[in-house]
This record gives sequence, structure tokens and C-alpha cells, in this order.
Amino acid sequence: MNLFRYHVISAWLPGLLGMLIAGILQAQPVSSSCWPSYRGDPQLTGNSPARIRLPFRLLWTYKTGDAIKSSPVICDGHIVVGSTNGKIYALSTDGKLQWSYQAGSSVEAPPLILLKTVYAASMDGFLFALDAATGNLKWKYETGGQMAGSPNWVVGSDRKKVKILIGSYDFCLHCVDAVTGKGIWKQETENYINGAPALWGKTAVFGGCDGLLHLTDTDSGKEIRQTDVETYIPASAAISGRKAWFGNYDGEFFCVDLESGKILWKNTGGGPFLASPAIAGSRVVTGAQNKQVYCFDALTGNLNWKFKTLGKVDASPVICGNQVVIASADGRIRVLDLATGAELWSYEIGSPVYSTPAVTSKLLVAGADDGTIYAFGL
Repeated sequence: MNLFRYHVISAWLPGLLGMLIAGILQAQPVSSSCWPSYRGDPQLTGNSPARIRLPFRLLWTYKTGDAIKSSPVICDGHIVVGSTNGKIYALSTDGKLQWSYQAGSSVEAPPLILLKTVYAASMDGFLFALDAATGNLKWKYETGGQMAGSPNWVVGSDRKKVKILIGSYDFCLHCVDAVTGKGIWKQETENYINGAPALWGKTAVFGGCDGLLHLTDTDSGKEIRQTDVETYIPASAAISGRKAWFGNYDGEFFCVDLESGKILWKNTGGGPFLASPAIAGSRVVTGAQNKQVYCFDALTGNLNWKFKTLGKVDASPVICGNQVVIASADGRIRVLDLATGAELWSYEIGSPVYSTPAVTSKLLVAGADDGTIYAFGL
């Protein structure tokens, strides 16, 4: 190859690779066999394309070294979850350990599987990128505070770069290059960021302890607008169309128009809401610390139904067709009818469950406070 051709190819190759990656990602939606992130997709809808068949039975368990607050994810034959013992675990779908990685401190944030890489955050402020097949460290990025919310991802408008977005207790939303681990930008807020940022096109939507719903341009890192809900937002918003649904710590549940920033409705009948909602069609479902699961009309905010558990519902619901999977601190995992809230199936683990279940067409996987990963199926 002559020198001129070498320089031309070298100049174009990064852009071509970036466009190829962006094209692959945009053409690869969440599937019935892949639940790659905490809420399934970048919009954090909590809506799985899997259609589950009941009754489930317990297929296997795997014991980690401490309580599990992190939520598992499933993709490409890997089940990945963090533990408060400071390790990130990857299991096969039959419950065999593939690898573990010592992160150095408690891992409570749900991981993300993307680009054959596991992205996971620790409570001492590090974001790790690990090879999904081996667990080998690719890079780590340091923030100035603990991270309890899941990473999310977006492709830049130039289609050349995949970016990881994550909030931290250093008051900042961080944007990191998914391949290199280099920081691209960070946007400072007025308090801790607990939940994961949701994506509305190229806009990140997230709340925090400053009581504000923030909209930030993911290309520039500049804030677009804020919506004040007066008290802190401990979880993530779910996005559908131009609307966001989320709850706050005072027990108010909101629907906000993202184009105008206006609150379309709020329901004050429950909470505090530490769970993130799931949205499907005209129904939005969430859990609360008052032991209730709520289903609201997504358009009006009217209550469709509520279901009372025996413990706090901090784990987020997952909608699968006409069914809802929930877990709660009473140590039970349940499947409810989406239309009526009637209980269709339940299993008593006997230990509180704060970990949001991961659901595919073959597996339902959740972690419990007893340090055990439970897998259910037919």
C-alpha cells in the first residue's frame, strides 16, 4: 500500500467504524432473548418484548458473597449483576459462573451490556468497562462520588461515537466515550443524581435530589430546560413519545411534556416512589414504599388499579405484554394482570428483593438481600 492510500484510509477509518457501530446499535432493539439494561431500552420504558408463560418454577440459584441491590441484565448468553461485596458477576443462562470482577467497593447500580462490553459502576465512584466474554478490564473512569443509577447509552449526532451516560453523587451527569473511557463532558446539577438518565432522541432526561427534572443535549452537554417538582426525584423517568413519567419522594407521580417542560398531570395518592415506572400504551405502572403497586392512566393520571404487597416496592416493575412482573421487600416476586392488577403467580423467596427483575422469553432473574441470584422459567 502506498503512503497516500495509507493516510487516506487512516483518516477515514475511525469515522467509518463509528458509522458502522451506530448503524448496528440503531438496528438492534431489545429482543425477547435480550434484556441488556436496567429498564430494557434507552428510553427506560421497562417494557419487555418477551411474552412469558405461567406458571414459573425455580430453575437454579447462585450465591454471591453479600446482599444484591443491583439489578441483573441478560444478553448474548450472559447474566450480569453486581453485589454489595464489591464484585461484578457474569453467569451463563444455566447458572454457571463465567467470571467475576472485583470492583473494590459495593456495586449497587444495574450494569449495561453493549458492544460486547459490560459497563458497571461502583459506590466509590468508578465506572468500569469489562469484556463481556472474559471480564477483563478495558478501562475505568472516575467520578467524584458514588453511583447508584444505571449507565445508559446514546449515539452522537455525527454517528461516529457511542457515549455512555451516568449520574453521580458529585452532582454531575457524566458523558464518557464507550470505546476509550475518555470523558467527553459533564453537566453539573445542584445535588445528588440517583437514577439513570432516560433518552428522548438526543436529549438526556433525568432527575435528582435537587427536585428538578433536567433535559440535557447529549452532543454538547448543555442543559435545555428544567421542570421543578419541589422535592427530590430518587429514581428514573420512563419516556414514550414526547412525555416523561416519574415519581418523587413526597409521593407525587408526574407526567411532563418534554417539549414545553409543563406538568400535564400529577397524582398525589401514593409514594414515596423509589421505583422507576414502566410504560406500555395507555398504562403506566410503578411501585411505592407504602407497599403498593399503582397502575395509572398514562394520559389522565387517573388510577386504574392498585395492588397491596406486604413490603416496600423499591424494585421497578417490568411489563411483558398483558402482564406485570414485580418484586418487593416482602420477599416475593409476583406476576400481575396489566388490565386488572389481579395476581396471576407468586413465589416467596423469603428475603427482601430490591433488585429489579430481568425478563426474557425463557428466564426471569432477580437478586435478593440474602445474596442469592434466583432464576425462574418453565
